[in-house]
Amino acid sequence: MTRHRWLPRPGLVIFLALIWLMLVNSVSLGQVVLGLFLGWAIAVLCKDFLIHIPRVRKPLKLCWFTLYVLWEIVVANLNVARLVLGPQRKLNPAFVEVPMAIQDEFLLSVLASIISLTPGTVSAGLTPDHKIILLHGIDVRDSQALIAEIKERYEAPLMEIFECSPT
Repeated sequence: MTRHRWLPRPGLVIFLALIWLMLVNSVSLGQVVLGLFLGWAIAVLCKDFLIHIPRVRKPLKLCWFTLYVLWEIVVANLNVARLVLGPQRKLNPAFVEVPMAIQDEFLLSVLASIISLTPGTVSAGLTPDHKIILLHGIDVRDSQALIAEIKERYEAPLMEIFECSPT
């Protein structure tokens, strides 16, 4: 039997063991062994349900991208508050289809989460072939500009940070 069958995600095992130690608030040898066993058992039992996470090529850029996304969320909150508290006749809600260059399931879910976490936009669907994300914007003046913004601000950095192949 291969290592991947009996130890599918070593990082997950360690992470779950650390969570266990925090939950029991004890770092005794017995609790460490029990935490490692539980982490291993969960990883083995759930291995068929876990998706592949691409390797991070640029960890420092990932840190900066995370901070950038958090900043974008704050700015978007302020913009949405301004839009919502202002006259409603200025709103132009619309659905926009954004073509995707990435096909990796994990990265698509990260991108959809970023879109949904940023106030003013919500990812509403993904085509079965993973080539188009449908998103809803609260104020879409120019759909092409929104598409370019999503691709430039979020999709391109994700493709640069993680090892993935474009379509």
